[in-house]
Amino acid sequence: MTDNKDVLATAPLGKLLFKLALPTVVAQLINMLYNIVDRIYIGHIPGDGSLALTGVGVCMPIIMIISAFAALISSGGAPKSSIYMGKGDKLSAEKIMGGCFLLQLIISALLTAILLFWNRDLLLMFGASENTIDYATDYMNVYAVGTVFVQLTLGMGAFITAQGFAKTGMITVLIGALCNIALDPLFIFGFDMGVKGAALATIISQAISCIWVLLFLCGKKTKLKLERKNLRIAPKLVFPCIALGLSSFVMQSSESVISVCFNSSLLKYGDDIAVGAMTILTSVMQFAMLPMQGIAQGAQPILGYNYGAKNADRVKYTFKLLLKTCLIYSTVLWAAIILFPQVFVSIFTPDTALIDFASKALRIYCGVLCMFGIQVACQMTFVSIGNAPCSILVAVVRKFILLLPLIYLVPQFVSDKTTGVYLAEPIADFVAVTFTAILFTAQFKKSIKALNKA
Repeated sequence: MTDNKDVLATAPLGKLLFKLALPTVVAQLINMLYNIVDRIYIGHIPGDGSLALTGVGVCMPIIMIISAFAALISSGGAPKSSIYMGKGDKLSAEKIMGGCFLLQLIISALLTAILLFWNRDLLLMFGASENTIDYATDYMNVYAVGTVFVQLTLGMGAFITAQGFAKTGMITVLIGALCNIALDPLFIFGFDMGVKGAALATIISQAISCIWVLLFLCGKKTKLKLERKNLRIAPKLVFPCIALGLSSFVMQSSESVISVCFNSSLLKYGDDIAVGAMTILTSVMQFAMLPMQGIAQGAQPILGYNYGAKNADRVKYTFKLLLKTCLIYSTVLWAAIILFPQVFVSIFTPDTALIDFASKALRIYCGVLCMFGIQVACQMTFVSIGNAPCSILVAVVRKFILLLPLIYLVPQFVSDKTTGVYLAEPIADFVAVTFTAILFTAQFKKSIKALNKA
């Protein structure tokens, strides 16, 4: 049987990317359903559905932070392990995985304590109103208990995909998603637990996925084995992983900060329906982002391994293929959203007033989504080849330098202040994608030249 590392080095790139990306895209689509199924069911709770949906939407910034800490460790650790595998240094790759596992356990314990003691204060700060705070705290009190499962499932699952086991990574997400889809209606409606039931269904599903991930990484099929002797944090190996993972952490945690800013501004200029619409808008945006991230994750082992093996031609061709695929996807989805926004919005709520309001806002919010394939392809390539400074820079520019100020500035220049808040997103995205493309063109040429000289 051909070794997995030989496949990454020698297989035809078109077929290889398809083979690795298809399961990761399916996994991300399932993960998207995993993330939004709660909101779909909650939005259809009789009587209180709209307020409950808004309350759970306020929890999303906190959930994004939890996911961001998993990404901090995994999105740097997994590519680094691929690079070391490309160099033929399996021992260092396994030490990276073991150190990342231990670090995630420590972070999980700290996050759980913070969320259990201070979630109400955080939720009020993040945009909950007197009408929605009870729904938000009911959800978060239960969800906080499962923090460790979320951390390990997301964090250690990345090490499965990084080894080229894309199908196994897909199964990991599929197990959790199917459990969540089955348990949600049972707990929410069958046991009449409302938003508490939605949170309980989620953490049980994540726990099952977590067990699957750990069994695989400790089993016989894995190339990199999770062993007790490697459960220590080796600074020379693990700290560079954290530096590389900072870009993903900034991307995801900044989503939380941005969500807070959006919610507070929308409450100022609008009302609960504007905040509820924002919950739907961010959910629809996942239709765009998660599949593209799946395509990029499929390319990551190829990029990382061949960069470590100093195979410049395969790195260049893989990037071009990734860019083309992401652009096609983002353009097709953009067209669908612009033409049929009501179809996407009505998935989350039967409320006609909310559907009408959110449909108009969605067209504005996703105005330049067609360009976003460039951002995803360039940023994942930066991460895959170990260029931490540039990956961090493009993340910071888009969110903190551009979007954050624009949320407050744009409403000052338009008559409809609420529309001005939504307009901040496409303006920031256009400038950010342009900046990323220029930076990547210059830096990628330097990296390829360095490989050719080596």
